[in-house]
Parts: sequence; C-alpha cells; structure tokens
Amino acid sequence: MRLDDLYLWFLGDPAIPRYVGALKLVSAGKGVSLRYGEAWLANGFALSEDLPLVDIEHMPPGRLAADAQRAVGAIDDARPDRWGEKVIRFLDKPKRLSLMEFLYYAGDDRFGALGVSLSSSCYSPRAGSPLPRLAEAQLLSEVVAKIEASEPVSALEAKIIRAGGSLGGAKPKALIDIGGEQWVIKFFNGEPVDTPLIEHATMTLAQRAGITVARTQVIPLAGANAVAVRRFDREQGRRIHAISAGTAIRAVTASGDEPEMGYPELARILRRVGITHDDIHQRDARELFRRMVFNILVDNTDDHEKNHSLLVVNLLKNGRLKLAPAYDVLPTNSGQGFQEFICGTHGRDSTLENAMSQCDAFGLLPAEAAAEVAAVIDVVNTWQEHFAQAGVTARDIESLAERIDGEQLLTQRTGFDQARFPSAPAKRKRTSPFRRA
Repeated sequence: MRLDDLYLWFLGDPAIPRYVGALKLVSAGKGVSLRYGEAWLANGFALSEDLPLVDIEHMPPGRLAADAQRAVGAIDDARPDRWGEKVIRFLDKPKRLSLMEFLYYAGDDRFGALGVSLSSSCYSPRAGSPLPRLAEAQLLSEVVAKIEASEPVSALEAKIIRAGGSLGGAKPKALIDIGGEQWVIKFFNGEPVDTPLIEHATMTLAQRAGITVARTQVIPLAGANAVAVRRFDREQGRRIHAISAGTAIRAVTASGDEPEMGYPELARILRRVGITHDDIHQRDARELFRRMVFNILVDNTDDHEKNHSLLVVNLLKNGRLKLAPAYDVLPTNSGQGFQEFICGTHGRDSTLENAMSQCDAFGLLPAEAAAEVAAVIDVVNTWQEHFAQAGVTARDIESLAERIDGEQLLTQRTGFDQARFPSAPAKRKRTSPFRRA
C-alpha cells in the first residue's frame, strides 16, 4: 500500500477526534506537507508557530540532507524515530519506506495528541491492540530482544510489540499499562553498566536538584532491569498536545537560517510564549537553566533536541507553552566534553563558564544564575551516595565516577566560585532637581 495522502486528526479528547487537515508526500518523497481543513481553520489552533491558521499548503524545509526526511512543523514530532522505524521495517515490511509509511504505521499511541488516519471524514488509524500490562514485561523484553537481533517473532509476539513498540527514540522501548496509566518501558541493551537502574537514580537525583522529572520506576526482569517512565503527555484519559524543542526552535528560525539548537534559544521561547499565569514562563526558564547545569555535571551529553519537550496547554492563547518534565536524563559515561544542545557563547562546551555566559537568556542575573549553579553542585556532590541507595552497584558507580568525578567535571564543581558573581548594586533613585533641600 502506497500512502501518498493521509489525514491528520487532533485527539485531545480521544472520544471526540477533530479533523485537522490533509498530509501530502512532497519534496521528491523526502517531506510531508499539511493543509488545514476548513473547520480547523475556523475553530482550531496553530499546531506550532510555523503552522499559522492560513489556507495554504504548509511545506517542510526546502533544504534537507541527502538521506533526511522531515514533516512540516509539529507533524514531525508525530513520527517514530530510529527504534520505531526498526520495528515498522521488521514487522510491517511496507513496500515503500517513505515518511508517510512511518507516520501511518506508528499507530494511534504516538507522542502528543495528533493522530494519522486513512480518512478525512472519520478517524481510522492503523489498527492496534490493547497495551501489554506489567505482568507481560518479561515477555515484552524478550520480543524486543528478538527484534533487536532480527530474529523471527510469532504472531502473538508481533501483536504485543505492535501495541506500543513504534515510539520514538534510538534504544529499545515500548508502551506498557501500569495501573491503568501509560508508561514507556526501556530495556537493558547490552551496555557495560545497568543503564535502566542508573536512569532511575539520575532522574530521582535531578528531582532533588529542583528539576521537575517524569515519574520512573525500576522493573526487575530475568537477568536485567528495565525502567518505566510515566507518560507526561497523557492525563486522565486526555492527550496533551506537545512539541519537541527542535520543532519549537525551527518554528521561530527564519527560512534559510540554521536553527540555534540550544538551551538559551529554548529559554527565550519559553519567556516569550510560555504561560504567564503565576510567572510560570519565568520559572520554566529558570528550571531549564538548572537542567542544563545538571546535565553538564552528571555527564549527560545526550541532551539533543528530541530530549526536551514543551506541553501546549493553552491551545488558543499566546501564552500557551509549558516546559515538560525532564526525561532521558542519565550519564552517557562518555566524557566527550560537549553537549548535544548549545549551552552558551562557547557553543556546546560542557563547562559551567559556558552555562553562565548567556544566563540573561534565561531571565537570570549573573548572581541568580550562580546561586542556581551552586545549588545543583550541592546535590551532584551527593550522587554516589544517592546512586548506592537506589541500588546501583559499587562496580557501576566506580565506572561512572571516572567521568562524573573525573578531573574535567570534578574540578568544575570544586572550583566554582559563587562570589565571583555579586548581585548588581541597587539603582539609586534619581531625585528631582526641583526638590526642596
């Protein structure tokens, strides 16, 4: 089946799907466009800032790398990433591997609140099956291992993984039902350390550092652990429209310019179109600064554009974005010395000096930013004790310590001098020249 045309739906309330518009394969098969339907133009909202409510065919970027495929705006976040594409190739074996096939075969439970249908008159996604439950986690891990090794699977095994195995991300994962809620379960993938347990330990450490994180729990399996992460884009049966940091930043980048994929630019977006009620936009920008510092200090260099998300919670208002809970936060144990996301004037350098260099983008004075850095340092200094309490083995802690407590990062923690960034002196109130002495 060749899928040159598909139809986009909004599933904020899954019981009442709303037709959004038509998707088309364009740019010699490398891109997907969107044209809003009449009803959505009249009563909908812009899915991202580069998809305003105007009656045109919104096109994906004109310049793409030779092997790149991209859907326009927020639609690109509805596609699967590497692991999801691998599942689709392995199980569904579509005759053509265009972005339209990947969008369709990703099924109904994709990131955010968008759905892809074969029809514009009724929501008809690719047929799925109920999510596996926690009791089936072991079987699910075995199916994932077979797909990773390109081994054949039974019809029952294929049904289990199809229920939620085409999520985004690079490593093996799937959806699972825990107590009536959707969780993403991530499996051990032959790493030299217990990555699932370490992710749980790092996420809970981040929470101690004042970072809002997605809930995690460790799932013991035969011979290995898995980690389950509660979905932040699902709430009491409703789906929350969400976009990745990459989508948000590309949407505000002038055509032809390279996007500034980094923390400062994302902070500027939050301060400009974040939720202003109770100064949430300012608090989100401050927390984003804290996340950047934490990632640097725990050697989490895999902080790319897909590992930060924004929730679109005020759909019809200008101030509508909220920083989503942190996820995929764990040491990469690489010691590479640079982040995937730009941190400051020194680009991606993994240094506190670089983090401090553009603190104004986060709405912080240098003294305020320095206080945030000092607070994060205090928490990261306890990482070994915290990891041990979470069950991480002494062997794994020793391995991680080669990076986290190695010279490059430890000297930054011990050498950071908060006193270098004094508070700006209060401005003297100007007196009137006509004031009587």
